[in-house]
Amino acid sequence: MSTAGSAGEPLTYAAAGVDTAAGDKAVELMKDAVRATHGPQVVGGFGGFAGLWDASALVGMRRPVLATSTDGVGTKVAIAQAMDVHDTIGFDLVGMVVDDIAVVGARPLFMTDYIACGHVVPERIADVVRGIAAACQVAGTALLGGETAEHPGLLGPDEYDVAGAATGVVEADQMLGPHRVRAGDALLALGSSGLHSNGYSLVRAVVAAAGWSLDRHVDELGRTLGEELLEPTRVYAADVLDLVGVGGVHALSHITGGGLAANLARVLPAGLVAEVDRAGWTLPPVFTLVQRLGQVPWSDLEGTLNLGVGLVVVAAPDSVDALTRRAADRGLTAWELGGVRDLDPARDVRSDLVVGTKGVDGGAVRLRGSYRA
Repeated sequence: MSTAGSAGEPLTYAAAGVDTAAGDKAVELMKDAVRATHGPQVVGGFGGFAGLWDASALVGMRRPVLATSTDGVGTKVAIAQAMDVHDTIGFDLVGMVVDDIAVVGARPLFMTDYIACGHVVPERIADVVRGIAAACQVAGTALLGGETAEHPGLLGPDEYDVAGAATGVVEADQMLGPHRVRAGDALLALGSSGLHSNGYSLVRAVVAAAGWSLDRHVDELGRTLGEELLEPTRVYAADVLDLVGVGGVHALSHITGGGLAANLARVLPAGLVAEVDRAGWTLPPVFTLVQRLGQVPWSDLEGTLNLGVGLVVVAAPDSVDALTRRAADRGLTAWELGGVRDLDPARDVRSDLVVGTKGVDGGAVRLRGSYRA
């Protein structure tokens, strides 16, 4: 029997493993969810070669500064694929991208996504995009469009990866960051919804080494392991921009890869130290489970996972009460994490500090004490 591509036999794109009809069906299934994110600034609707956004809305700004970010979900997609649940992973993508824009004080305007897969299953791709669109609505961001690429031979039939990019805007004199932070500022933590979307290579290695299945019910989690690991990332953008409106916010740190100390150090100026008291909060069960199950060194755990802190607000101390109340109004758990002080060369031993992370030559963070039992 001859096969496609043998001598004298025509070889089609479909025979090579790319199904354009399936891609078209996926677009049909997702387009209503994407359109639901569109406001009056979106030009041209759905399906063009490029997404268009009417920038005349920025004309009244004094000095608009554009902010941009790009990211993916990482190996958390392997959990989604193993559980065959694909409509939540979009929250992880949007959270990783859009919240990096919001923490500089910028309002996210629009986002695009990219999905690479081994084989287009229209319903699966549509589920992923519906999740992205739902998260964009939470963030107040238009999903202008994206791309789904089929890569047979590079990815397995049920494998996919997702990435995205977003653009936001902020008035130059309203940008948040190290230039606003002062000694005496307070640190306010905003609780995470769980692991979010970082450190899954460690988590998955721990689970594999323990021989645990994703459908295993874990009493301390109150649900199956897979359900816990797939818990969507909290999308903070609209929340934190609302908090900025309360006043007194000087900087915001999104606690992603590298953990709390490494990301907080990025928003501090040289010469200042953020003192974080571990006794300020109890670690959510999933983090202590990972540590215990894998006998993970605490230093490694702190340098990898968010440990229950999704975002840190650096603010004037007299604004903390108002910010805490507003956070509670928006359904966020918030607590005082510590404070900012001047670096003391005679007192501060460099080995006790986290400094110079992510290529930023800025301030330092010191974690002290022990977590609540």
